[in-house]
Amino acid sequence: MFGTVRKAFARLRDATRVQSRPGERPRSGGRRPPNLFEAAAAYVSACAEDDQDRIDEAAGWVSPEALSFGVNELACRAVIALARERDESPRTVARALLGLPAL
Repeated sequence: MFGTVRKAFARLRDATRVQSRPGERPRSGGRRPPNLFEAAAAYVSACAEDDQDRIDEAAGWVSPEALSFGVNELACRAVIALARERDESPRTVARALLGLPAL
């Protein structure tokens, strides 16, 4: 059982590690690398503004799996915040954002 937990933790740790890509410029000033939530926020905001350069930059900060997790977490939090603001269910808000009919 502990072997399974250890393997799952190792996969999560590896997924959240910053990946170096060929041609990627080094970060200056000894700053820490962006975490997966910073990468997700930068990626989603760049997508909303249709800024391909920023999309590519943010996508290079973390592994694709970590970015996917971060974007999913951001979407969940955004839907919950909008649902509270509108006093509606998260399902209703999510369907409205996607242009789907209410159930």
